[in-house]
Parts: sequence; C-alpha cells; structure tokens
Amino acid sequence: MKEMRVKGALVEHKEVKAAIGVKIVAPNLESAVAGTSLFVVGPEDDEEELKETVMEDMADIFSKVDKSGEGVCVQASTLGSLEALLSFLDSDDVKIAVSGINIGPVHKRDVLRANVMNEKGYKKFAVILAFDVPVSREARDMAAEYNVKIFTADIIYHLFDQFTAYMKQIKSQEQEAARLDAVFPCILQIIPTCVFNKKDPIVVGVEVVEGIAKVGTPLCVPTKEGIDLGRIASLELNHKSVDTAHAGQSVAMKIEPENAMEQSRMYGRHFDHNDQLVSRISRESINALKAHFADEMGKDDWRLVVKLKKVFGVQ
Repeated sequence: MKEMRVKGALVEHKEVKAAIGVKIVAPNLESAVAGTSLFVVGPEDDEEELKETVMEDMADIFSKVDKSGEGVCVQASTLGSLEALLSFLDSDDVKIAVSGINIGPVHKRDVLRANVMNEKGYKKFAVILAFDVPVSREARDMAAEYNVKIFTADIIYHLFDQFTAYMKQIKSQEQEAARLDAVFPCILQIIPTCVFNKKDPIVVGVEVVEGIAKVGTPLCVPTKEGIDLGRIASLELNHKSVDTAHAGQSVAMKIEPENAMEQSRMYGRHFDHNDQLVSRISRESINALKAHFADEMGKDDWRLVVKLKKVFGVQ
C-alpha cells in the first residue's frame, strides 16, 4: 500500500490529525458511499442510531429523485458532488427531472438502468449525466448499442449546456415528426379581390381572422358541410415566403389537394368569399399540439381550439 499523496510506503499511525489522507481497510467497503459521514462507534454509542444519522444524508439525496420514474440518471464522484448537481438540476432555472442516482464511475449496469427510459418510451431521458467521474469502455460500447447518451464534464454548467443542446435537438426532431399531426387552429377569410387560381391548386388572398395559419395545415369549409380543400402548401406575406401567419395579417395562400375529391373543389362553385376557411382539428391533432408545440400557442389560440372542438364535435 502507498500513501495517497506522496511517494513511499504506507506509514502506520495510531492517530492522525487534519488534513492527512488515509486509507481504510475493512470488509464490505463496496457498499460504502463516498462523501457520507464516518463515525467511530464507542462503547457507549448506539450503533443503530449512528446508522440512522448517516442515512439522513442519503434520504435527502433520494428525496430529489422523481417519484414518477421519469428523468435522467445522474452520477458523481462523491456524495457532496452528487448533492450539488441534484440541487442545480432542481433549481427553478433548470428543472431537469432525475430518475436515478449513483456515485462512482459509470459501468454497464448504469447504462442498463438508463435504458429503462427507452423501454418506457421516454427516449429523450435515456441519458446519464456523469459529473467528475470516468466512464468505462464497456459502458460506452453498451450505451452506443442501446442508444443511451452519456454526457461527461468536470463543471456542472458544462453538463447542463450539453444536455440543453441535446434536448433542443430532440425537441426539433419530435416537432418535425409531429408536424403533420399537430394542427394549429385558424379561421381565414378570403379576400374577394385576391382570387388568383380557383382550382387545383387554389390560390387566394386571405386575412387571418383568428389563430395561427401554418404551412401544412389542413383546411375545410364548415359552412359547406365541412368539405375538405387540402393543406396549406405555401404562404406569402409582402411578397416574401413565410411559414406562419398570425391573426390580423393578410397573406397569399396556396392550397394543395391530397386526393381526387379535394382536386375537384373549386372556388365559386363549392365555396366563395362568404365562407370562412377553418383548420380541421381532431383529438389526435390537439394532443400533438400540446405535446410538441405548446410553447408556440397563446391563450387566444387555445380558446380557439376550444371553439373549434365544438364545431367538429371533438371530445
């Protein structure tokens, strides 16, 4: 055995004073947690009471683990480091849920624990935040195989930056996948002097009366038995292409049909400027909107969703 900080053989002492590093040799040390309090049990001490005192530190740590089981896994080198990281993740400016904790290097068993999030369908939380700890090669190989992300750093803020960038990437991917399912609510009024093409594709100028008109939105005409026209293929505002138009804006809009029935729809025959065009929402589209685009919706937009639910009989 060697002294921890200087070269040379270990020197035996009957007592040591602060601050000297020491090594402890004892059975069952694999169950010990780095950073917890260390007590010497004297003749008059209650061993069970001291155990409870030691476990108080761990109880405070475990209280920060999300009871729903949804969140990232966190590992640190010591109990103090783990506590600091958990406090940071639980702060109002961060708020990252934690489903599991551990102290020490990242091993294969830690990857398997993080992979539970993949199995539960919470792929974005199949992540290990490793603070000031090494990651074994076997763990990295398994993480790549199971699609578990491992972020490592010696500074808490660097870990946060890595995870935040990852979450933005995940959100962007989820939004892209849900773009056709999530239908933003809108009511559009055709401008009668701006009818550029009456049929396949229908190209008209419209005013956004309520809500948000987005490229990809399916449109219908409720006043004409709810006939479907197709999806918004493009929008132009002041002769510039845009993806979105908000209430009060006037835009040129092209509607592309998706089937033979929609191809037959014609302005002037099946509908005209007296009919408002409305986005066709459903329970599925509302759920997708809540899950992936809630931050793009305002209070007035949600009120419009409630209004359109009655129009389309959505429960």
